[in-house]
Amino acid sequence: MADAAESQGASNNERLLAAARDDNEDLLLTIFEEGGFDINCQDGLGNTPLHNAVSHGSTDVLEHILSHEDCDVDPVNRIDKATPLHLAVQIQHVDLRAHIFESLIEAGADTTIRDKNGETPIDLIPLDDAKLRAIIRKQQAQASVSRDDIASDGEDDGGGSSGSDDD
Repeated sequence: MADAAESQGASNNERLLAAARDDNEDLLLTIFEEGGFDINCQDGLGNTPLHNAVSHGSTDVLEHILSHEDCDVDPVNRIDKATPLHLAVQIQHVDLRAHIFESLIEAGADTTIRDKNGETPIDLIPLDDAKLRAIIRKQQAQASVSRDDIASDGEDDGGGSSGSDDD
């Protein structure tokens, strides 16, 4: 049995990790068609296909990975305890960084997860990147509105901070 497995080459999980790393959309789509993979599989460092796509700027496969119904947008790797969003803010190319960051935010990435150094993705945004800061403000405003909508469904417990008693 081991000989049969060896003759098949890499597993679909290994191929998926490679496709994400190399921005190989054709290979990714072939794997999606074949099945038998875990979209959240990890390499030895705990990086998922999503981590690989982000850190290698693989925009073609990124959207396919994010659109997979089982994709976890906030996996944490082993060494840095970083999410794909942590990796996205460290991309040097400004437009690529913004595109990937926005894609992750739209997919529901959590901006509050801390890495091994206690930093959130927001803490890592370059100081001169106004575009990412605007995306974060928009996302936080939308999240706040969503929380207010949920809170207003129940009875008011008086603990809200929207009043003007502090003035």
